[in-house]
Amino acid sequence: MKLKTRLVISFCTILLVPVLLLLIFMMTTGNRQLQYLEEYGNRLQQEEGINLEEEQELQGTNTTLPAAARMVPEIRNFLKNIAIVAILVLLITACLLIGWIYTGINVPLMKLRKATHNIAEGNLDFTLEVDGNDEISDLCRDFEEMRRRLCESNEEKIQYDRESKELISNISHDLKTPITAIKGYVEGIMDGVADTPEKMDHYIRTIYNKANDMDRLINELTFYSKIDTNRIPYTFNKINVSSYFEDCCEEVGLDLESKNIDFSYFNYVDENVEVIADAEQMKRVINNIIGNSVKYMDKPKGRINIRVKDVGDFVQIEIEDNGKGIGPKELPYIFDRFYRTDASRNSSMGGSGIGLSIVRKIVEDHGGKIWATSKLGTGTVMYFVLRKVTVE
Repeated sequence: MKLKTRLVISFCTILLVPVLLLLIFMMTTGNRQLQYLEEYGNRLQQEEGINLEEEQELQGTNTTLPAAARMVPEIRNFLKNIAIVAILVLLITACLLIGWIYTGINVPLMKLRKATHNIAEGNLDFTLEVDGNDEISDLCRDFEEMRRRLCESNEEKIQYDRESKELISNISHDLKTPITAIKGYVEGIMDGVADTPEKMDHYIRTIYNKANDMDRLINELTFYSKIDTNRIPYTFNKINVSSYFEDCCEEVGLDLESKNIDFSYFNYVDENVEVIADAEQMKRVINNIIGNSVKYMDKPKGRINIRVKDVGDFVQIEIEDNGKGIGPKELPYIFDRFYRTDASRNSSMGGSGIGLSIVRKIVEDHGGKIWATSKLGTGTVMYFVLRKVTVE
């Protein structure tokens, strides 16, 4: 049943029920009372008729009815007027109430209907403005909150689709480069270009390094898919800071030495300081940051330093390089997914643009924080902290 029909029925009920009750009362009890009053007056007239005639002859006046009998017509007219006034009052009151109720309900409902049509057509760029504190106004506000969240979800989906396309584009570009190099060196070997042991060794090492680059890109893509679904496998354990970073930096140092990059490690924490962390994922963090430093190294003699410091309740790790640095406008966005400072794609540096976003995700999942400082032409320092556990 529509709202208008319900209101019409309510209007008729509000108006007709009291009127019918009033008419029934007037036709039954009220009418009987009037008849009784009229009969009483007639009976009184008959009983006192003789005395009245004698008095009238003596006084020389006209015949008059008793007061009760004379009041019956006036009482009837008075009751009729009361009934008419009551009906008018009920009619006006009912109209005002129904109009007020109808306006208070219909206006928000019409706004809701228009809003649902907009959403059905895929239009979320509007605002449902509602005034009032009643239940329907609360419903409209809840609807507006739903629309706002749908709009945010739609924007996130658009952003996600755009990032996914960008990821595919980046990965495709960065996979094409090592594949092309591998094909070129393999063809050189097949054509006999590598005709000396030194050339053959150089070709094979280059193929091996390019294959490692492809493997790294594929691993980043796989890990990114786990980040996107919050399915990163963590194995948290207590790790001694000194021994862990010493072993890790020893391995990193050998790799950097082969790339003609100076490496230094400084440990400023006590031997008994521990953190709760996933050793494998922490190693990924360090490798990603150092890999970024190597990729953007523009000095003839590169330098990378790692410092581990005790800062109260946390252990702070600093990874410093003397690369080309990052501009102040770009620095706040380097941990965002797919952000690349070499956005032109003409750079030979490559990269999927998700390395540092992976780093931030891992550090934050460990309850830590990561940030960076940088100066163009001088270098960059990456900082991240992990909550420590002091061994008693």
